[in-house]
Amino acid sequence: MSAETGAKRGWRRVRRALGWVAVVAVALLVVSILAFREVRFVLRAAYEEARILLAREPIERLLEDPAVPSAERDRFRLVIEARDFGRDSLGLDAGDTYTTYADVGRDTLLLVLTAAPRDALEPYTWWYPIVGTVPYKGFFDFADGRAAAARLAEDGYDVYLRPSAAFSTLGWFNDPLLSTALERSPELLVELVLHEIAHNTLYVASATPFNESFALFVGYRGAAAFFESRGDSVAARRIGAIWRDQQRLSAFYSALYDELREVYATDVPDDSLMAWREQVFANARARLRSGLDGRLEVYDGERLAARQLNNASLLASRIYLTDVDQFDRVLDAFGGDLRATVAAIARAVDARGERSPFDVLDELAAPARQG
Repeated sequence: MSAETGAKRGWRRVRRALGWVAVVAVALLVVSILAFREVRFVLRAAYEEARILLAREPIERLLEDPAVPSAERDRFRLVIEARDFGRDSLGLDAGDTYTTYADVGRDTLLLVLTAAPRDALEPYTWWYPIVGTVPYKGFFDFADGRAAAARLAEDGYDVYLRPSAAFSTLGWFNDPLLSTALERSPELLVELVLHEIAHNTLYVASATPFNESFALFVGYRGAAAFFESRGDSVAARRIGAIWRDQQRLSAFYSALYDELREVYATDVPDDSLMAWREQVFANARARLRSGLDGRLEVYDGERLAARQLNNASLLASRIYLTDVDQFDRVLDAFGGDLRATVAAIARAVDARGERSPFDVLDELAAPARQG
């Protein structure tokens, strides 16, 4: 056999081996997709994100399109003005977020699942690259979301599955305005824009309650400042009233959280513990139904009381409403200057070391307390 013939045979064996490696790799990928829910979840999320990104249209182009209804053009214009205000007046890292629009083809973008043991206020968590550990999971496939909730409920967890109209990729992609957001009132649309851009500005891995509470503060306080800058005192007062309601609910859920922690720490039989917790929840619903003793300015107490209330829903509420009054105390410490407050919080949190972000807020608010 010649050297050339031997080389050809050797190359055929290499190609055959590479072919088998490729077949095995594809087979393993298929098996993993079929066998592992998390792999399917990540692939579905990647598909949905790609679908949204491919559907993007520049908002500036839509503003010039006479075929777009005038009401929609007004909303698009409001979004652009809000993001420009966030960038120029509040110092937010707007990037290219909300410069494009995508129609998702349905009124709910995804379902968000939270879960917790029935006898403890400890969130069930998921881990993802970049964002770290988070106490919720979003499902673009609604059937998958309901099935995941059912599995956790069967395992003895409290579960809470809620719809969401938006999400942020934290500046990794040019997040478009989604069609699911267009039905919001002008005040809440501006709040949403500033809320999501706030995530681009400051995000702490594995610190979801801080991240969401910070974005909520920026969204509501920023929206009030936006409407004030336009001379729209009616919208500014309304968004201010909603923010005060959010603070009242934050205090309410914090007190409920502390009460339940004491209940769950008590050494009593399981049946007695569950009866006790249900009484606590019944009392909480009564307070919500009263409009928190008539102090709520905008929110309907009956509607709040009708929502699901368990450990999971309480933790979900706490994600967005954890110590939100601390942010206002920092704002007071900076003389009501929202731009300076946002910048100071971002700098201090970035340089916090091992301290909790909320401990940093407490330090920043100290001058206001002393005054």
